[in-house]
Amino acid sequence: MNVPAATPSLSLLVCDDEAPALARLRDLLSDIAPQLPNEIVAEADNGLHALAAIEGMRVDVALVDIRMPKMDGIELARHLSRLEHPPAVIFTTAYEVYAVQAFELNAVDYLLKPVRAWRLLEALRKVHRQAPLSAALLAQLPQGARSHLSCHERGRLLLIAVAEIVYLRADLKYVTARTRDREFLLDESLTHLEREFGGQFIRLHRGVLVARDAVSGFEKSGDGDDAETQWQAILRDLPERLPVSRRQWPLLKSFARQLSS
Repeated sequence: MNVPAATPSLSLLVCDDEAPALARLRDLLSDIAPQLPNEIVAEADNGLHALAAIEGMRVDVALVDIRMPKMDGIELARHLSRLEHPPAVIFTTAYEVYAVQAFELNAVDYLLKPVRAWRLLEALRKVHRQAPLSAALLAQLPQGARSHLSCHERGRLLLIAVAEIVYLRADLKYVTARTRDREFLLDESLTHLEREFGGQFIRLHRGVLVARDAVSGFEKSGDGDDAETQWQAILRDLPERLPVSRRQWPLLKSFARQLSS
């Protein structure tokens, strides 16, 4: 006689900035456990805390609210998708417009609040039948500019606050993000970063974007033989000088005048 194999328990991250919503998901997951075994292994009230809570862990499913402070659910999902073993992401939201767009994409499941037990069970049962959320699909979901960039280093996913980045420099197939403390290698294109963060960074050179508030002034380049570079940007709190291309300088003159006024 063949005995049916036991359904493996799903490990879950639950992320919502509202305590009542977290409590409701906790209760619902407990209610459906006889039908679909599950275990909450981490809880958080925003995306930053969620990534810290699961560091070094492998999670099957992330139940993620969309509207959260510091780091919202869409941005959190983008970082989760870069993990070595990305979890399936199920969004929860009180706003039906997000749900409609998600179902059109058929990217992930969305649960409208207040979440119902039968819908939660239905969504979790899809987990093993669906591929992890891809970066391409995430890019189609409604979102603002990210608050953090991420990179892999020694087996860890590191977050870099965009507000702390002094400049971004193209370096072969990678981009180097320089903060005042250190450098990080990003697997992203400088062109894409410029589109996303054009309000915070300004292009100095075909391979360099600098944070607007990190520039204290400009000076003539000491290398008069360089046909490409005529000026250099002076940075606050860093001794480095960044090259300004002749092509970009006419576009930067008004910015330079603002700094000197």
